[in-house]
Amino acid sequence: MRRRDLLQMSAALAAASQTTPVARAATRRPALMKLGTQHGTTDDILRACAAFGVNHVAAHSQSNVLDEKWSVDSLKQLREHIEKFGVQLDMIELPTNTVFAGSGIKNILLGKSPERDREIEMICQMIRNCAQAGIPCVKYNLQVLAVVRTEPTPGRGGASYSTFEYAKAKEVPPLTEAGPISVDQFWERITYFLNHVVPVAAENKVRMACHPHDPAMPPGKAFRGIHRVMGDVEGLKRFITISESPYHGLNFCQGTVSEMLENPGEEIYDVIRYFGQRKKIFNVHFRNIKGRRLKFQETFPDNGDVDMIRAMRTYKEVDYDGLIMPDHAPHIEGDAGTRQAFAFEFGYIAALIQLVNQEG
Repeated sequence: MRRRDLLQMSAALAAASQTTPVARAATRRPALMKLGTQHGTTDDILRACAAFGVNHVAAHSQSNVLDEKWSVDSLKQLREHIEKFGVQLDMIELPTNTVFAGSGIKNILLGKSPERDREIEMICQMIRNCAQAGIPCVKYNLQVLAVVRTEPTPGRGGASYSTFEYAKAKEVPPLTEAGPISVDQFWERITYFLNHVVPVAAENKVRMACHPHDPAMPPGKAFRGIHRVMGDVEGLKRFITISESPYHGLNFCQGTVSEMLENPGEEIYDVIRYFGQRKKIFNVHFRNIKGRRLKFQETFPDNGDVDMIRAMRTYKEVDYDGLIMPDHAPHIEGDAGTRQAFAFEFGYIAALIQLVNQEG
C-alpha cells in the first residue's frame, strides 16, 4: 500500500474516533416500540390481537396463590399457546399485591411476619418459574387502596369518562383491613419486599415492572388511612433507588403519572425522560387525561391535555423499545366490554408507533 493511501486511511480512522456523541447517536439503530395488550389470552382475544397487529401480550395473573397454574409446565403451555397465534408473551401479572378480599399476598402490605415472608417466597418462586418458562418480565403493584374515582362525567360524543375530583371523594368505608399506615410504615414494607425479591429477579433475569399508585392524593394527607407514597413523581424516584437493579423498574402508566402533575400537558415529557434515560420504564400504559392533579377525566388518547405524538417521540428519544398499550378506555353506550373503544385506541397507538419508528 502506498504511503499516501496509508496517510488517508489513518486520517479517516482518526476522524472516526473523534465522532461526537450526537453524530454516533444519529447512526445508531433506533429503538423500535411495540404495540401491546393486557386484555387476556383467550382464543378470540388472541385472534383479534393478531389481526390488529398487536403482537405482544402482558398476560393476567394465573391465580392468587402458588398453585399448578404457576408451575413451569403451565406457564410454558400458556406461552406456547399464545405463540400459536403469532403473538409473543412479553410479561405476566403477579397476584394482586393489595389487601383486597381474595388477595393471596396481602400480608406483604399489612407488614405481618412471618406471613409476609411466606408470601414473599411465593412471589420469588413465581419469578423463578417465569424465568424457566421463558417469560422475561412480570408486572405488579404495591398499593393498599384500589383505584379511587368519583362519579363518571360525560365526554366526547356522550361517552362516559372515568373521573376523579378529590373534593367529591368520600372515604367510605373509612379504613381498610390494613388500618392506618403511615408514610414511614409504607416505605418500610415496600423496601422489605424489594430487598427480598429484586435479587431473585436479577439472578433469574426477570424484570419487575411496578405500577404507580392511582390517583395522587394531597401531600402528607392519608385517604382511608393510607398514604399514596408512590402517587407522586418524587415517590417514584425514591422507589427506583431501593434495591437498585436493571431488573427493578416501572410499569409506567402515563395516565397515572399525568394525574400526579399540575400541568401534565407540559410536564409529562420531562418525567418520561427522567425514568426513560435511567432505563426504568419496562412497560407503558399509554392513556391521556384532561385536568390535573386531584381533578381529572380519563379521555380518549387524542382529546386530552397531553400531546400524545410528542409523548411517543419522547419514548423514542430515550431509546425505549418496550410495549406501548392502551389502558382504561372510555365507555360508550352499546359498546359491550368497551371493545370498540379499545379497538380505536389500538389503531391510534399503532399509527403513532409507525409514525415515530419511521422518523429519522
